[in-house]
Amino acid sequence: MAQTKGSKPTHGVFFVREGKKGGKGFWTRIGAGWLHDDSKGLNIMLDLVPAGEGKIVIRVDEPKADAETTTEGQGEPQ
Repeated sequence: MAQTKGSKPTHGVFFVREGKKGGKGFWTRIGAGWLHDDSKGLNIMLDLVPAGEGKIVIRVDEPKADAETTTEGQGEPQ
């Protein structure tokens, strides 16, 4: 699925900061990704460029329950 106007992203892009004393990290959604037609790459669009220490994680976008609308919090997104 290539990125086209109006197409839903196939992946979410997150900035992950390490939690205190080895606890769960804090995940903040910073953009979206669209899988190339040949499935060998992604187009990434960032809404935010993170600063500070952390890592960028790209995960397959999966539907969430209505109660799960927060984009930042402890632990890995469901």
